[in-house]
Amino acid sequence: MRLVTWNVNSIRARLPRVLAFLERAKPDVLCVQETKVEDATFPRAELEAAGWIPTIHGQRTYNGVAFLSRVAPTDVRRGFPGDDATAHARLIAATFGSVRVVNVYVPNGEAIDSPKFPFKLDWMKRLRAYLDEHEDPKRPTVLCGDFNVAPEDRDVYDPVALAGQVLFHPDERAALKRIGEFGFHDALRLKTQEPGLYTWWDYRGGAFHRKMGFRIDHVLVTEPLRGACREISIDRDERKGPQPSDHAPVVADLEVG
Repeated sequence: MRLVTWNVNSIRARLPRVLAFLERAKPDVLCVQETKVEDATFPRAELEAAGWIPTIHGQRTYNGVAFLSRVAPTDVRRGFPGDDATAHARLIAATFGSVRVVNVYVPNGEAIDSPKFPFKLDWMKRLRAYLDEHEDPKRPTVLCGDFNVAPEDRDVYDPVALAGQVLFHPDERAALKRIGEFGFHDALRLKTQEPGLYTWWDYRGGAFHRKMGFRIDHVLVTEPLRGACREISIDRDERKGPQPSDHAPVVADLEVG
């Protein structure tokens, strides 16, 4: 299984790039975040014409998560239990063959002194509770998406300057660690310990060319998939060229039955 996670920062604005990427990378499952479109206006027809099956959980203007796959998934869940129509569209889960995939777009938090920061921490707490209630660490499971948290010093361009700021605050990192303690392994770190591997660069200030990045997009796997990770890479080329997303796709090749 080739699984990719990618925050596209608007599926409609980035549709030509997404279609070209799907043709080039040929994933089995593309997990998309920040689609920024409600379900009724998701570009379903264009994707279906190219042979892809969209499984979506959208929201107008903000948020939104989706799967694009060659085969329709089963056991689809959208959002947290008890969410109402006003809840953020930030989680979708489904089963593809033998693998359970949970695709998330964790809130950004905006700034440490913003009310959006405690909302982010609470959302991460709810994610751990959701996993405890609905998923099984003994099952082949992938948790992936834009977590808006860099786990370690080697995952940001300047850990000293960024210490205590949003995306790298100790409380966020602790919350991500608690999510991982459900039974997940960081797939990229199963394959390499190299520092400076980033997935997001701010549009402002030439951050990409100045290598001012963060690794905030992750593929986490449960123990049954630990030995199945054959290769994992960050496709930096998708951060280049006209109208890129500010995120790069993370590509994971898993050897599964």
